[in-house]
Amino acid sequence: MLRVEALRVDYGPIKAVRSVDLYVEQGEIVALLGANGAGKSSLLNAVAGLVPAAAGTIEFEGRRLAGWPAERVLRSGIALVPEGRRVFPRLSVRDNLRLGGASQRDHALRARTQEAMLDIFPVLRQRLGQEAGTLSGGEQQMLAVARALMSSPRLLLLDEPSLGLAPIFVQEIFALLERLRSGGTTILLVEQNVHLALGIADRGYLMATGQIEAEGDARQLRESGGIEQAYLGVGVGA
Repeated sequence: MLRVEALRVDYGPIKAVRSVDLYVEQGEIVALLGANGAGKSSLLNAVAGLVPAAAGTIEFEGRRLAGWPAERVLRSGIALVPEGRRVFPRLSVRDNLRLGGASQRDHALRARTQEAMLDIFPVLRQRLGQEAGTLSGGEQQMLAVARALMSSPRLLLLDEPSLGLAPIFVQEIFALLERLRSGGTTILLVEQNVHLALGIADRGYLMATGQIEAEGDARQLRESGGIEQAYLGVGVGA
C-alpha cells in the first residue's frame, strides 16, 4: 500500500531522514520506533505532504506522492494525526469534526461519517458544542483521531498518540487502533511506548539518527535484547 524508498528529508544543513526504505501493506499496523530526534515525525510529515522530500520516492497505492501538496495527499486517502493533537482549541468539537471532513464533497457521506465517529467516541457526542481546548488531554486525542478519520482515510498516520495521556486513555486509544485495523484501516504508528506499540503491531521499524537500524515482525523486535536501552534510552513501559 505504502512504499518509501531512499527517502531523505533535510531542514537546511540538518539531515532529519537519511535514505530510509520502508513499506506498509494493506490491513497492517506498522510501528515506527526510535528516540526523540530519530526522524520519525519528519518521515510521517513527508508522507503526509507537510514537508518536502529532498530525495527518494513515496508511493501510495501505486501512485508517487513526492511533491504533492498536503491537501492532495489527504484526498488520496492518507490522514495524519500529528504529535500533540493540535485540535483547533477555540472551535467546538462539532466544527473540528467538520473541518476534518472538509475534503469529503459528499455531504450525506460526511454526515454519516460524523455519526460513526460519535458512535466510536461517545464522549465527543456529549461535548459537541464545547470548545475543543476545554477537553481533557485524552478527549482531545480522541477528537484528533476522529477528525482524521472524518476524511475516511485508507492509511492513518499517528504520531505519538499516547503522549501525555493518563493510562486509562492510553489503553482506550490502543484498543481503538486494533478496532480500526479490524475494520480495514491501515496504520503507520509512531510511538515511544515500545511494548504497547509492538503489542498491537504486525511489524516494526527502529530508527536512529535518521536511518532504519532494525526491522522485523513485532514479536522479533519485542524479543530483541536491549532494544530499549540501545536505541530508545527508556525502560520497559516508559
